[in-house]
Amino acid sequence: EVQLVESGGGLVQAGGSVRLSCAASGFTFDDYAIGWFRQAPGKEREKISCIISSDGSTYYADSVKGRFTISSDNAKNTVYLQMNSLKPEDTAVYYCAASKGWFRLWVLSLSSYWGQGTQVTVSS
Repeated sequence: EVQLVESGGGLVQAGGSVRLSCAASGFTFDDYAIGWFRQAPGKEREKISCIISSDGSTYYADSVKGRFTISSDNAKNTVYLQMNSLKPEDTAVYYCAASKGWFRLWVLSLSSYWGQGTQVTVSS
């Protein structure tokens, strides 16, 4: 059974940092691109970052570039999203997703698998 389990969300003050984790199981991790998306109330889902597990290539949305860092520990089948300099507008439910093709995941925002999400709330 494929599972993506996010953790690490919570309440943080503006300017603070949070690290999210996405633990993957049930598929060959190295064959997939793993991405982070977020959705705020009343807004469409937004892509945040993506990493290609096989070679470590990373992609970021302009809104988070320079503040967020995606990384992976392939031995643990886990992807992390380090979020620094958080702003109230970063408040959202954050989801991780996995797809065999980075283009499908990052460009088309389509994914074979999704996690249940973790809430990040940034107070001003």
